[in-house]
Amino acid sequence: MKRFTFHRLWAMVLKEFIQMRRDRVTFGMMVGIPLMQLMLFGFAINSDPRHLPTAIRSADQGPFSRTLVAALRHSDYFQIVAEAETEAEAARLLQFGEVQFVINIPEDFTRRILRGERPAVLIEADATDPAATGPALAAMRAIADSVLDRDLTGPLAPLRARGGAIELRLHAHYNPENITQYNVVPGLMGVVLTMTMVIITGLAITRERERGTMENLLATPVRPFEVMVGKILPFILVGYIQVTLILLAARFIFGVPMVGSLLLLYPVALLFIAANLAVGITFSTLAQNQLQAVQMAFFFFLPSLLLSGFMFPFRGMPEWAQWIGSGLPLTHFLRIVRGILLKGNGLGEIWPELWPIALFLVVAMTVAVKRYRQTLD
Repeated sequence: MKRFTFHRLWAMVLKEFIQMRRDRVTFGMMVGIPLMQLMLFGFAINSDPRHLPTAIRSADQGPFSRTLVAALRHSDYFQIVAEAETEAEAARLLQFGEVQFVINIPEDFTRRILRGERPAVLIEADATDPAATGPALAAMRAIADSVLDRDLTGPLAPLRARGGAIELRLHAHYNPENITQYNVVPGLMGVVLTMTMVIITGLAITRERERGTMENLLATPVRPFEVMVGKILPFILVGYIQVTLILLAARFIFGVPMVGSLLLLYPVALLFIAANLAVGITFSTLAQNQLQAVQMAFFFFLPSLLLSGFMFPFRGMPEWAQWIGSGLPLTHFLRIVRGILLKGNGLGEIWPELWPIALFLVVAMTVAVKRYRQTLD
């Protein structure tokens, strides 16, 4: 038996460094993924979302209502983006996801304060994501307790000692009990599809190249687009099986309400599955081996998971992170599936989130076909 020598050990170390230098993609992933994690967790992730879009529906133009609205405008938690004239308009803003809150000020607001009757301010909240609404509602209570103090003088001064001059009433839409599973379980559909579809198809062409069967495929008269579609179609069936299993578990295990149409959800899921499969095929044409394909898939999956609004409130992230998240199909699919299941949204409501997925599919498929032609060469 040969003795251990530092000379042979050093030779092995040098060999690994040389191999690492040749495999630039793997080395880039080793450096890139930790840096991406650092940037995402350090800057983009925020569990205390602020500047949430809010609509005001005020039927009172008195000084107290103006003071309350001004306080909301200067708050870090609320960003007034609309003024709803009717109850139907306020409901539409919540259903389309254009606002997180609608604050309703009654028409006799000022008069009732002057009478010492503590009028009620109704806060309607889109509670599909409980984590996005909790801190803002707590801030609203603090605002309500203190904003009118400087105006409560003379005969109105005793109102300060009675818990504030106004009363807050919360109406949480779509998830009134703030059950986390109602938000997480539908979102898991998109997360599972993204993870499995990208990784599985990312191995498709690289597996054939490593096994030596790529030459046989190149000898066939099959066109690049036909190869792409042929590799994608079997996995679409797998994706539909996953969607069905998740829906069954959501309904019968977690009790998630299904207000909308599943007949609409399935075609939308097809578009999302195809988009992720196209990404996986693109990675398989870029990678030289299966390890690189998996690393690329993880490089895509990590920001999709963190910047889509699945783990952390989307509106709590800085604007640059929201721009990146808006370019990922998972972000839009999460809004679609939650909107259909919890809000009962139809095609008109989900269309603003549907076309970005379709555009992503076209771009990813175009890149995949062009890269496949280069692989053939």
